[in-house]
Amino acid sequence: MRELNHLPPRDPRIWGAAVAAAGLGAGLAAQRRFMRRIADDPEQRFLAEPPTGRALEIRSDDGTLLHAELFGPEDGATVVLAHGWTESLQFWTYQIRDLSERGLRVVAYDLRGHGDSEPAANDDYSIARFGEDLEAVLSATVPEGARAVIAGHSLGAMAIAAWAERYEVRRRVGAAALIDTGVGDLIAEQLLVPVPSIARAINRTVALRGFLGNRAPLPRFSTPLTAALIRYVAFGPAASPAQVAFFERMLISCPPDVRAKVGIALSEIELLDALPRLDVPTIVITGADDRLTPPAHAERIAAMLPSLERLTILEDTGHMAPLERPETVTRALLELADRAGSEGDAAAA
Repeated sequence: MRELNHLPPRDPRIWGAAVAAAGLGAGLAAQRRFMRRIADDPEQRFLAEPPTGRALEIRSDDGTLLHAELFGPEDGATVVLAHGWTESLQFWTYQIRDLSERGLRVVAYDLRGHGDSEPAANDDYSIARFGEDLEAVLSATVPEGARAVIAGHSLGAMAIAAWAERYEVRRRVGAAALIDTGVGDLIAEQLLVPVPSIARAINRTVALRGFLGNRAPLPRFSTPLTAALIRYVAFGPAASPAQVAFFERMLISCPPDVRAKVGIALSEIELLDALPRLDVPTIVITGADDRLTPPAHAERIAAMLPSLERLTILEDTGHMAPLERPETVTRALLELADRAGSEGDAAAA
């Protein structure tokens, strides 16, 4: 009789291949479940087809060609939307739809190097240039004698501060919204590293090399891991899977060199002294769980504004309030449009 202990030894290569196949199968299953959660999210149908406006090409002062789109009726009150770092004008999808359906004339544009706008002329991504870009957009899109509402998210709000530092605010603007932003000390106060004692020691290294100035290419498709990282950095707990994936697609599309060069510029921003020049009714909005520009930034900004309407801190919300709390942001912009319109009528009378 053949003894069992004389069976041939198992080939370790076979076991290695089996383990690898099992791991691959589990990974594929996890990826399918992840994609199904996005597809089943009620927000996905809305975000999968962003509105398309009437295209405009606007030349900034240094020659950079900016892409903008116009939505809504030509005779409506104008709202100009400036998105944030690594985003595109589609970031404002919720607000574009809601505001244009309510009869407002909405102008959204891609910041230099983002979306369909050209890379910066002379490779200049300084914050001052973003302010010049906003002036070019206002000059090209706000009718003579009218005053627009301007709203900026993150870098877009910093562009508003940089613009206010150099240009006459009330000439073309009647109200403003600054959303999820800061105007100084961005590295010192970000909360990517949650333990204060550790954060103080390595904040600058993490922020500059690992985040703001990182030139590494990003994965070309979303995974459970990348989505979890993005949710941790940029979103609050209530954000839906489709909302996180919507932003991730914009992030992936942003050229790595633009992402890094703008990130370095953000690390050097100091615009607190520009805020008193933004002398129109202004609403400040931030998320209570914003790790990138925590509420202390919004509180500091609000204290410096000469015409603050109100400061709103949204619970369970991260750095993406226009995506996470679209109704709140839209209501604020509608309120500002009414306020700018009534002030404009009073001035004309």
